[in-house]
Amino acid sequence: MTNVTYAIADLHGAFDLIELAMAQIERHAEAASAGSRTLIFLGDYIDRGSRSREIIERLMAGPRDGWRWVCLKGNHEAMMIEALRDPLDEELWIENGGEATLMSYSDDWLPGQVPDSHLAWVESLPLLHADQHRVFVHAAVDPTRPLDAQDEHALMWSRTGNALGHGDRFVVHGHTPHPQGPVRDGNSINLDTLAWKTGRLVVGVFDDDRAGGPVDLIEVLRR
Repeated sequence: MTNVTYAIADLHGAFDLIELAMAQIERHAEAASAGSRTLIFLGDYIDRGSRSREIIERLMAGPRDGWRWVCLKGNHEAMMIEALRDPLDEELWIENGGEATLMSYSDDWLPGQVPDSHLAWVESLPLLHADQHRVFVHAAVDPTRPLDAQDEHALMWSRTGNALGHGDRFVVHGHTPHPQGPVRDGNSINLDTLAWKTGRLVVGVFDDDRAGGPVDLIEVLRR
């Protein structure tokens, strides 16, 4: 029986794709007779697309029995928290798609419409997840630093360093969009396919007992 981890990057408000992806992942896991089943979301759930609120609500609701979910924080979640806690930081967020997130909560574009429970959940998200063979992160891992001494800004914003992996671990990330991706680069893979705009999401499939990159890819297409 195989223990399997699935990874999804950069949904950006594309709630239709997360629903389609989870259905295909369920079928894949059943066909593989998977034992332990983990689904890792690599951050950037919000902004740009129109259904950010629904994605957060779905992730907060959690998985069905038999699954483990890990939700990581991306730079867009960080921008939202900063903007809604301090109006002086609002401009950067709005310029990067934050208006779409606010509109998903209220047609009147009122920051106060984002529930405190949603903000608390987003704020509590971890910045990376490591298992025996891989590191999962939104943007990048510094290969020269221990995992417990990484720079927070780099984990969510950097676009360099992943090709080296981290020690013996392979790095799985998103953050930098490639419509024709995923992009394999040395000891890493970038799963960000600009899904909210292209309608094409690619899920990485990893064998927990085997080192290296994905053993399979699941392509999810908007209907």
